Amino acid sequence: MIADFVIYAIINTACVVLVSPLFVSLVKKVKAWTQGRQGPSVFQTYYILAKLLKKEVIYSPHETWISRIAPFACMAAILVASLFVPLVYVTEPYGGIGNIILFLYLLIVARFFMALLGLDAGSAFGGMGSSREMSVSAVIEPTTIIVFAALAFVFKTLNIFAMMAEAASAGVLMTPILILLAISLFIILIVETSRIPVDNPETHLELTMIHEGMILEQSGKNLALLELSAAIKQTLLMALLINLIVPWGIATTLSAAAIIAAVLLFIVKGSILALIIGLFESSMAKMRFFRLPSLFMMAFFFSTLIIIIEVFA
Repeated sequence: MIADFVIYAIINTACVVLVSPLFVSLVKKVKAWTQGRQGPSVFQTYYILAKLLKKEVIYSPHETWISRIAPFACMAAILVASLFVPLVYVTEPYGGIGNIILFLYLLIVARFFMALLGLDAGSAFGGMGSSREMSVSAVIEPTTIIVFAALAFVFKTLNIFAMMAEAASAGVLMTPILILLAISLFIILIVETSRIPVDNPETHLELTMIHEGMILEQSGKNLALLELSAAIKQTLLMALLINLIVPWGIATTLSAAAIIAAVLLFIVKGSILALIIGLFESSMAKMRFFRLPSLFMMAFFFSTLIIIIEVFA
């Protein structure tokens, strides 16, 4: 079992690191198309990360050791979290890996270090971004907990591996509960990845930026690590939505043919979801900061309704 899990860890980590920049570029490409522009190449994010890795890291004289460890801490937390979400292959969990509560805590750890990083530079933009990030987190985290509790009630387990194994073996019929669950997970995906209408990841305007404000002072490989960790986080939340709602193709046996087919199918499904995200962003305007809870409450209401249905059904 340990050997199978080690193989799973290698495959899953390699897959999530390699495909995450692709989905980021696809969202940008779709948004460009809707605006009548050609947009960047789908490999543009790979080029940017490669360029940043070659550049020198410059630190502000006001920064402390926090700025030196925070990018690595964020990346480490996200990579560990990636082991909790099978992308293309489901195996037996090992050592508590797959627990949905621990997965949420790992995401919080990454957010905590990101907020510290924004404050550490001593800039007004970084402090503003960290303050806004924590304000949004205080509102969205109860909703996130309720959404993941609804997942646990629907699949009767707290383990993501067991959820995906059950979904893969049973297939999916779009029942009303799964439709509500998909909407809730999609809202969590938009909010947790700082996308429109919550935040605009492509701006540096003071009135709009949240995530970008925290990393504005970063450069070189530190910025590459932060950008890649954000891309991986987006892919993990996309994988939760994809592999629980439309799990067709995810491998349950360790064979080369099954793994390759699962990887290709996941890229196709992820690309379709990236297309939907791009169209959703292009059809929305950024919401005012104090109107954001109205978006969160939709996911909260749907997830609470799912829990009530599951309890009394």
